[in-house]
Amino acid sequence: MGQFAAPELIIAKREKGELSTEQIDWLIANYTSGVVADEQMSAMAMAILLNGMNRREIKDLTMAMIASGERLNYNDLAWPTADKHSTGGVGDKITLPLAPLVAVFGVAVPQLSGRGLGHTGGTLDKLESISGWRASISNEEFHRQLAEVGAVICAAGSGLAPADRKLYSLRDVTGTVEAIPLIASSIMSKKIAEGTKSLVLDVKVGSGAFMKNIDRARELATVMVQLGQDAGVNTSALLTDMSTPLGLKIGNALEVEESVEVLAGGGPADVVELTVALATEMLRLAGKTDLDVAAALSDGRAMDKWRQMIAAQGGDPDAALPVAKESHVVYAEQTGYLSQLDALALGTASWRLGAGRARKEDAVQFGAGITLHAQLGDKVTAGQPLLTLFTDEPARFDRALEAIDGQIQVSADAQPARKIILDRIDR
Repeated sequence: MGQFAAPELIIAKREKGELSTEQIDWLIANYTSGVVADEQMSAMAMAILLNGMNRREIKDLTMAMIASGERLNYNDLAWPTADKHSTGGVGDKITLPLAPLVAVFGVAVPQLSGRGLGHTGGTLDKLESISGWRASISNEEFHRQLAEVGAVICAAGSGLAPADRKLYSLRDVTGTVEAIPLIASSIMSKKIAEGTKSLVLDVKVGSGAFMKNIDRARELATVMVQLGQDAGVNTSALLTDMSTPLGLKIGNALEVEESVEVLAGGGPADVVELTVALATEMLRLAGKTDLDVAAALSDGRAMDKWRQMIAAQGGDPDAALPVAKESHVVYAEQTGYLSQLDALALGTASWRLGAGRARKEDAVQFGAGITLHAQLGDKVTAGQPLLTLFTDEPARFDRALEAIDGQIQVSADAQPARKIILDRIDR
């Protein structure tokens, strides 16, 4: 590895120059080891945000971040592997029914997940509302569960892409979160290091998503699909709507409850549609086509897998889920059709009720959140309940109600049908 100086590389990128593979390798290795200081990496992150990177630079950045830590592999596993990554949204509990559904068809799902921060909920927080369930399992338990059950959702070990963990927290406090090369390399360095052979990206679009408009979402999806393919992972992406929440329940225990409804063959149509679409895509990339994926939800096979998966990590699939102590109902003010149900507003309200955290150290309330009694496009009558807010601390209701003020609209006209899947990208 050649010797460079951080200021030279920052200046090169500031002047819209291209960084060589050697320069990027040097930068990431030395940032991970502490030779390149946080303030230097902050300046580089801003230069990348403003001036971008080409496909080769983004690939080199991603591969350098992978090289900073360990890589998992499943060579001893009889099943092919597939994984899904969502860029995060409101009411996005899809991982919960999806992992067991895919495992039904003989494709193993090693899903290393995270905790929620801000208005988007974390998969691990949701699952921890199940009595006894453990997010942290040993490598040995992880591999054994993958071989025996075919699905694991757990916390990622600290050994994967440590460079990403350092850079991620830096981006958060320096206004550089939105840089597509940094988002793409962050997500993909972790997913490629996880060792999965196939990967489907669920890139959310709309107010409750990271990407507010479809062009930016398409650009991010394309960069990530190319990164995956360049690294030898079968990768595709679905662009999906996040202008309104997914399903009717937002929170931790509430989302587990709705996931179990889906696994029991019921649940809201949008959650079922997206779960089946992502499962079909994961199975296709793993070489399995012409399957009746939806049937495995309705006939109980996916539910059987779910129960095995939860029990394997110490959880009791039959235990009652936590329920919040206090509730508050919001009623429709007029009759008509629900024309706006803003995802960001509802996500923020759920977060303020205690379902999310403002800092990594914060605890979440498992019972807190929101149940919707109507979804976008539904006909509502003045005076009927629109949503119920849940929390253990009634003092939280006011700020939650502030977040949704003006963000729910009823109109006299029937609304066009909501489209969940907006596009598919495979190159």
